[in-house]
Amino acid sequence: MSEFHFPHGHSRKAEARVATAPVVAKPVDVSDAERHRLREQELETWLQFSPAPDAIARDAAVVEELRAQGIELEESELLLLERYLGLLFATNARFNLTSITKEDAWQRHVLDSLSLMPPLASLEVSTAMDIGSGGGLPGIPLAICRNDIQWTLLEATAKKARFLIAVVEHLGLKNVKVLHARAETTTKNGIGEELDVIVARAVGAFGPLAQLAVPYLRIGGVLLAIKGEKASEETEAAKARLHALHAQVINQIRTRTNTIVVMEKMRKTPAKYFQ
Repeated sequence: MSEFHFPHGHSRKAEARVATAPVVAKPVDVSDAERHRLREQELETWLQFSPAPDAIARDAAVVEELRAQGIELEESELLLLERYLGLLFATNARFNLTSITKEDAWQRHVLDSLSLMPPLASLEVSTAMDIGSGGGLPGIPLAICRNDIQWTLLEATAKKARFLIAVVEHLGLKNVKVLHARAETTTKNGIGEELDVIVARAVGAFGPLAQLAVPYLRIGGVLLAIKGEKASEETEAAKARLHALHAQVINQIRTRTNTIVVMEKMRKTPAKYFQ
C-alpha cells in the first residue's frame, strides 16, 4: 500500500518525528551571589515562624523533678518553654541544632539547662552570658525562668545566631540580646570584665572554656559549666591554666543529669588573655 501524502510533502512519519523531537531548554546562568541571595531569602522567610510551629507539650515527670529540686515554674514560663522547644525542633529540620529527639527534649534540654537554677539562686546576678549558645541551651530556658537577669547569647555561627534572634523576637524575651561573634575576640565584642555569671553547655573541655569565659567576668564573677562524667578529670587538667587566669574551681555539683562545675574569678585577668 502506498503511503498517504499530505500537502506540501509532509508524511505522518515525518510529523511524528517533529512532534516527538526533544526540546532542549537553554540553561539559566544563576550567579553565586544570586544563589546566596535566594538562600538568605528562604531562611529569612522560614525564621518568621509563620505559621508558628506546634509547641512540644510539657513532660509531667520533668516538671515534677524540677519541683523536687525546689524549682517551681509559672504557667507562663511552661508555655514559653513549650513554644521554644517547638521552634527548636522545627528549625532542626532545616539545619542541625540538636541531636536529641523530641521525646527526650524536656529531659535532656529543659531539665539539664534548669539544673543551673539552684546555683544561680545562691548568687547575686544581674548580668549573665551563655557562651556558645548554639540552639539556645542553656541560655533561653534560663532567660525564660530568670527574667530578672539580663542575658547575652554569644554564638559564632551565623545561621544559629539568626535562629536565636528570631526566637527571642518570636517569644518576646525582652531580657535577652544575641551577640554574633567569636568568644575569643574579647576586645571586639563590647563586653569588658563586667559580667556576674557565664553559663556554658557542650562547649569543649573545661580548661579552654575557662580561658574563653574569664575575660568577660568581673572579679568575683562565676562560671557555671554543665559537664559530664569527665568533669573532675577536666578540672584537674585545667589547674595550671586556671592559676594563670587568676581563677579557681570552688565547687562541683552533681545533679541527676550532669555535673555543674563552679569556677570563680579571683583577680583581674592578665592582659595576654584579651584579643
